Amino acid sequence: MKEQVIERLIRYAKIDTESNPESTTTPSTEKQFDLLNVLKAELEEIGLTEVTLDENGYLFATLPANTDKEVPTIGFLAHVDTSPDFSGKNVNPKRIDNYDGGDIQLNNELTMSPSYFPNLKNYVGQTLITTDGTTLLGADDKAGIAEIMTAMEYLVQHPEIKHGKLRVAFTPDEEIGRGPHKFDVKAFGAEYAYTMDGGPLGELQFESFNAAGVKVTTRGTSVHPGSAKGKMVNAITLAIKFQSSMPADAVPEKTEGYEGFIHLMNFNGHIEETKLSYIIRDHDREKFEAKKAHFLEVEKMMKEKFGDNSIIVEIEDQYYNMREKIEPVKEIVDIAYKAMEKLDISPIVEPVRGGTDGSQLSYMGLPTPNIFAGGENMHGKFEFVSGETMEMATKVILEIVQMFEAQGK
Repeated sequence: MKEQVIERLIRYAKIDTESNPESTTTPSTEKQFDLLNVLKAELEEIGLTEVTLDENGYLFATLPANTDKEVPTIGFLAHVDTSPDFSGKNVNPKRIDNYDGGDIQLNNELTMSPSYFPNLKNYVGQTLITTDGTTLLGADDKAGIAEIMTAMEYLVQHPEIKHGKLRVAFTPDEEIGRGPHKFDVKAFGAEYAYTMDGGPLGELQFESFNAAGVKVTTRGTSVHPGSAKGKMVNAITLAIKFQSSMPADAVPEKTEGYEGFIHLMNFNGHIEETKLSYIIRDHDREKFEAKKAHFLEVEKMMKEKFGDNSIIVEIEDQYYNMREKIEPVKEIVDIAYKAMEKLDISPIVEPVRGGTDGSQLSYMGLPTPNIFAGGENMHGKFEFVSGETMEMATKVILEIVQMFEAQGK
């Protein structure tokens, strides 16, 4: 099973599926279909039924029930896109067998060292898949895809394992917060689902950030600098003033756990017009709303000082904390917890410090906690994943479906 899931990850990782937050289409990049079409053919080859791929990049499939019991229909989901934070083009995964705990030479110029990444020490003796130091790996979330695909194939090949009806979904654009925007919950037809999109071994998450995106535009007046006194308004300077009004410590590099943040993602412009893009994240709804209100307060102050046309702040909510929708059906979290314990995995129940399709899907009527997929150091050139962890994630899927069947009537 380990070799199967590793082979799949490496094969999927080589297909460029980077999403694009500036695009207005779904999927945001046509190249996501390059992997979706491969997965569609593979699902059909494995033997799943009702395999459908729509024009928006949502791939659904069914593994029919093989039990006479009444069992809820369960879904397993993963996203095909990779983060636009770092290049996903020409990914060249490297395999390291029996990792010795030392430095890993990614290429002639770049080394990944446990002195900087102490999490590497957790994988001594295991098989690691890394980047070649020039791209991200894409284990987020191609590891999840590989695990779901391998679990479904195993169930087809082992009909003695009884299970209810299972649904699979591979979806676009999770990395830009739009994964479920055109997800047809009714057509998917599951009562509950799990995203295989977490990090290290044992992660089990049913709390997520409340999330918003913010676009800030400052406008100025360009005048020759030799005669600019009293005339020039520099939009870049206004943008710097705006950013300096943001809380200095509420940033990703200074926060952890349940601490929220305001993250400046992009700053680009010139004297006439400058644009800034932010994301706001907080698990606490009141603190989340307060962060949004701060943006509007700064906008108001700057308009009073520099004029109504000097700045525009646009805020768009992206998703909310899924805990509110999952707590009423907490048994789905408990089943995943027990499945991990049965496999001698110590469950790590912690809030998601990032996006997950489960946040939006839970509010759309499909309660969807998140389970580890194995990736570490995601969204960058030091990303890696353990083959053993991917194998265990695959086994968690198998345990979950058996537990649901055992509780059926």
